[in-house]
Amino acid sequence: MDRLQSMQIFARVVEMHSFTRAADSLSVRPSRVTRAVKDLETFLGVRLLQRTTRHISLTPDGTLYFDHCRRLLADIEAVESSFPGSAGKPRGRLRVDMTLSLARLVVLPCIKDFQARFPDVELTLTVSDRTVELVQEGIDCVIRAGTPEDSPTLVAKRIGAFEWVTCASPEYLAAQGTPKSLEDLAEHHAVGYLSSRTARSLEWNFVVDGEDRSITMRERLIVNDTDAYVTCGLEGLGLIRAGSYMVRHHLRSGRLRQVLADCTAPAAPLSVLYPQNRHLSPTVRAFVDWVGDVVRAAETSWRADECVT
Repeated sequence: MDRLQSMQIFARVVEMHSFTRAADSLSVRPSRVTRAVKDLETFLGVRLLQRTTRHISLTPDGTLYFDHCRRLLADIEAVESSFPGSAGKPRGRLRVDMTLSLARLVVLPCIKDFQARFPDVELTLTVSDRTVELVQEGIDCVIRAGTPEDSPTLVAKRIGAFEWVTCASPEYLAAQGTPKSLEDLAEHHAVGYLSSRTARSLEWNFVVDGEDRSITMRERLIVNDTDAYVTCGLEGLGLIRAGSYMVRHHLRSGRLRQVLADCTAPAAPLSVLYPQNRHLSPTVRAFVDWVGDVVRAAETSWRADECVT
């Protein structure tokens, strides 16, 4: 029995609460995971996990052993990554989650560069805007907009920010008029965006005379996808308030027109969130640094577009 590998497999089963998900994340057969845990229990002479058809839980001995495994594996990874050999190079499977619009408009156009720099990394990119259980779902990091909530288990690293743009289609403005002030918004309706965090439609926030002001818009249609949200604006279904990177091409083409340009709003930070570990793996660190460079380059482009428009 390879005790180190068995410890890694056991720790992954505990973290993901599943033999099957652990096997998938490690790219091994489920039978290999089951055998590794059984061999480890036989070697130690104790039961580490309580298993039912639907649930896995640690025994008291398992809890003690898992805590030591986690510390030992983190120490080994930290030592190995400090050397210039293959152990310290980004490699293996990396799972990242982000919103569809950010992936499509910012990250994917540059992904060939990431692959060229790190040919030994197998990247799995999922797109969503929901709350993700990183460890249990086997996701290494997520990119989210907005101020991250405080978490004892996650680290949030800011990689950039974007400006909010209030806009609508020319057809909507021709039919409903163009708002000239925040007070005019009471005469308009907007497309609502459903927050996965609060399960409520987002308010519109502005800064007036140095103070934050929140406005609840009248909404006849609410969606929970950023691309669908922008499409609703293009179809003239109401005012929208979207990130600059999502609408800049439509503003340049004239399919959307900005309104209330003089009404400022707090910039929305973009952050990478990853599990709070004693040591960040070289693969995750490589992606965090790379995507930060990509977003900062995109910010420069967004500001150039604003100057042109």
